[in-house]
Order: sequence, then C-alpha cells, then structure tokens
Amino acid sequence: MKKNTMKLNIYGIKNCNTVKKALDWLDQNQLSYTFHDYKKEPATIEKLQQWEQKIDWQQLVNKRGTTWRKLTEDEQSRIQDADSANEALLSNNSMIKRPIIEYGEEILLGFDEKEYTEKLK
Repeated sequence: MKKNTMKLNIYGIKNCNTVKKALDWLDQNQLSYTFHDYKKEPATIEKLQQWEQKIDWQQLVNKRGTTWRKLTEDEQSRIQDADSANEALLSNNSMIKRPIIEYGEEILLGFDEKEYTEKLK
C-alpha cells in the first residue's frame, strides 16, 4: 500500500479521547504529523478564518462538549455568526471541535476511521 507523503497538521487537546483515537490511528497507519496542542499553542483568528473558508463556522463549535454546556443559555444564544463564534472559540479553545486535521488544501473534522482511510492513506 502506498504511504501518504502529504504533510498532516493535527489541532486539538492531548487529553481529549477523540484526539487520542485520531493520533492512535495515525500512528498505527504510520502517517507522520505535527500535533498542535491548544493548551500550548492556542488557535488564532487567522487559523479559524482559514478553516472557515473550507467548512461552515457552525461545524467548528463543539456543542456536545462540557465547555459548551458550561455556558449560560444567554452566552450560547449570542453565538449567531462566524464573528461571534470566533470570539467564543478564541476565548476558549476547548470549545473547538477536535481534532482538526489539515492535509493538503483540505481539512477533516473529528475522528471517522472510514473517512481517514479514504482520505489520508
């Protein structure tokens, strides 16, 4: 099987279970990557806007996580568009859906083994 030689950048939080699954899958499939930990290297407005050129801003907001659930209903309701979402995501990177994998000009969001196999191998 031909190994993928494109550069992979992974964004997330090391102790996130979904990120762990993604990193384990990449390691098992011998794909090299650079990991960007939000705790050490927070996302920037430029990075969020770059991702939003490829996917809808709503997909970046992790509404299933504990960070979202800790927001008040008023805080949640204020996230109406990319600008308000970016403001919230920049103030709390834990609310960004993860992992985000950049490969070539594309990105993958979350962990889906079938999608990883189709697009990264």
